[in-house]
Amino acid sequence: MTASAKDERGSAVVELVWLGILLLVPMLWIVVAVFQVQGGAFAVTSAARSAARAYALAPSDVAGDQAAAAAARQALSDQGLDRVPVDVDVACTPYPNACHSGTSVITVRVTSQVVLPLMPDFLGGGKPSFRLDSSHTVPIGRYVPVDGGTS
Repeated sequence: MTASAKDERGSAVVELVWLGILLLVPMLWIVVAVFQVQGGAFAVTSAARSAARAYALAPSDVAGDQAAAAAARQALSDQGLDRVPVDVDVACTPYPNACHSGTSVITVRVTSQVVLPLMPDFLGGGKPSFRLDSSHTVPIGRYVPVDGGTS
């Protein structure tokens, strides 16, 4: 055996270990980030559904706004997203100022974000995040009288 072959003995194992670490760490981060975003998407979808139902079951539009916001926050919290920003938007057709009357159809859109794990904010502008939104539509009722928006 020559001296150069003896010096390289075992270096393939070292190279394989380093290559494995260099490839495994980013792949593991990608998998964790995808799961984090998927969990956030499920939470926002659940929040939109809960907010729309809470709004529809409320006795008035003002109470509906409060119930929708509380339901969305609770649904996000149930999925482990406690300290994330949440925005609840309510739109009604065909009575935009009287959602709880007639045959109104309520559409609730919930917007939030998920911070990507293990990412530093060294580039400025805060930690990298993924914005998520979902909407859910609920009809009020067929036989609810239209009262001109005084409900």
